[in-house]
Amino acid sequence: MAWWGKLIGGTLGYMFGGPLGALLGVALGGNFDRGLGLSDQFEPGAQERVQAAFFSATFSIMGHIAKADGKVTPDEVASARHIMNQMQLNSEQLSAAKKLFNEGKNPEFPLDAILSQFKSECHRRRNLIQMFLEIQIAMAMADGQLHKNEKQLIYHIGQQLGFAPAQIDQLFSFASGSAHTQQDKTHLLKDAYTILGMKPSDSDADIKKAYRRLMSQHHPDKLVAKGLPEEMVKVATEKTKEIHKAYDLIKSSRN
Repeated sequence: MAWWGKLIGGTLGYMFGGPLGALLGVALGGNFDRGLGLSDQFEPGAQERVQAAFFSATFSIMGHIAKADGKVTPDEVASARHIMNQMQLNSEQLSAAKKLFNEGKNPEFPLDAILSQFKSECHRRRNLIQMFLEIQIAMAMADGQLHKNEKQLIYHIGQQLGFAPAQIDQLFSFASGSAHTQQDKTHLLKDAYTILGMKPSDSDADIKKAYRRLMSQHHPDKLVAKGLPEEMVKVATEKTKEIHKAYDLIKSSRN
């Protein structure tokens, strides 16, 4: 939680300008959008600065996606609350997350500007950005329906962050397989292949390679080292559990 202490203490907050600074200012009741010079310690790419950017972008854009179809459903609110609960936020963080979510619902929310700054702050941390996109896809699918506006918005967000449409397709498949695994026990094996992005006709070696790649991409310690807020370790851990469970099921079925 070191990043949070420096954020509310002003040490880190003063380093932010632009739309993320404005969002943080609203969420914390301050004004970080001051355009001050950057210190060597907190230049773009510094871990604690990336953590603050991830936190603010995650919850504000979740709110924006939830509103994309014109209304925010109870399931979407529950999905946001589930992530907040997984993070075990303290009262100040929870209040900030809720304010960020509400800011994202604003019709004048500067989505592209937020995405541009978020991508810059992440400083080529591809796996971290992918984790962010997976969270947004989960929000879009939270109510069990993927509205056309939500789908278009996700593809726009993904492409703004540097993902090709085919890569976004694969992330949707991953999310879909995870959701079915939790809800429909009769399709476990099919969902397991979907989670790994593989087919029953693929070789054992290729499936193992896909499993290792996904586990590396979602490894909590690696993601935290790249700037994932420590509070979101449980979110990443759940992803690795889903991947491991899917791989074990496929191995068992083949043996």
